[in-house]
Amino acid sequence: MSQSILFVCLGNICRSPAAEAVTRAFAQGRGVRVDSAGTSGWHIGEPPYGAMQAAARARGYDMSTLRARQFSTRDFGRFDMIVVMDDENRAEVEALRPAGDGTTVVLFTNFADVAGPFAGADHVPDPYYTRDFDGTLDLIEDCARGLIARL
Repeated sequence: MSQSILFVCLGNICRSPAAEAVTRAFAQGRGVRVDSAGTSGWHIGEPPYGAMQAAARARGYDMSTLRARQFSTRDFGRFDMIVVMDDENRAEVEALRPAGDGTTVVLFTNFADVAGPFAGADHVPDPYYTRDFDGTLDLIEDCARGLIARL
């Protein structure tokens, strides 16, 4: 059975495109379709942030073809699951939920290894502000493994 997953962060230039690229790599051959979007329209059409791309490329993830887009109400009908990076993203997404829509909206950190170093994490920190691109990728990889294991 094919699954479709949308990753959502604020600007769609760091966390959500990284989650898209990592999950795509981990789910290869499993019939999982992934995409990403941002709750803001600040970066529509732009590639992922250069420092995020460099950190991802160093681990073998290519984000160069991705372009930022804004989350829309239509996404509820296009995806089986919407995975958000923090509670603010969740609130923005939920505010657009059509009446009666049952699409799953979940925090990415809900998939972190409960016995691992990220157990109990309540959000994926934004490396655009923290500058910790490798730390963010560590958490994204951990959560992506957990997500794929539960599909």
